[in-house]
Amino acid sequence: MDKLQEQIFARHDKAVLAALRASTVAVAGAGGLGSNAAVSLARAGVGRLIIADFDRVEPSNLNRQQFEVRQIGLRKVKALAANLKRQAPYTAVRAHDVRVTAANVGELFGGADLLIEAFDRADQKAMLISAWLKLFPSRPVISASGLAGCGGNARLKTRRIGRLYVCGDGTSEVPPGLSPMAPRVALVANMQANLAVELLVKLKKEKPRR
Repeated sequence: MDKLQEQIFARHDKAVLAALRASTVAVAGAGGLGSNAAVSLARAGVGRLIIADFDRVEPSNLNRQQFEVRQIGLRKVKALAANLKRQAPYTAVRAHDVRVTAANVGELFGGADLLIEAFDRADQKAMLISAWLKLFPSRPVISASGLAGCGGNARLKTRRIGRLYVCGDGTSEVPPGLSPMAPRVALVANMQANLAVELLVKLKKEKPRR
């Protein structure tokens, strides 16, 4: 470990840091949830991130996603990988500029200890969760539901169904005019990242993943 890396993680518990450095997290989606979660995970010390998204950075993304004005028009995964390299250079990032489907979940994310689901559409969320749990029933998947608008901190919770964890307020329908905003999106994304850190530390004490 070089001097800068040692200084960055100087306040981390050594056992926790060792677990995180040895971990790989998959992030499906590089938008509001995915970009915020990825930044937090990298800064926490996760050793490797696998990120997949097929979209470009648009001006409307900048109100809640971890991109810059100068990155408008770039592929999201490439822009996010570049940002992570500057902000958290000790996390290795594998970026896939591709649409995630049930057919490629295993190929894209098979090397991960757990998956963070960061899609917008309900049908895509369901597809990903189903494919992951079918392929890797012993590995956790952390999803999100209900993050639009502002306020309502007390309604944000984490629900568990076996190896599936769902962060947010659980609201399935968004009323007209209630768009995603940076504070609440980042809160839910960081709930996902925070839970991921907790689970990774526990997982590294258990039997090897299958």
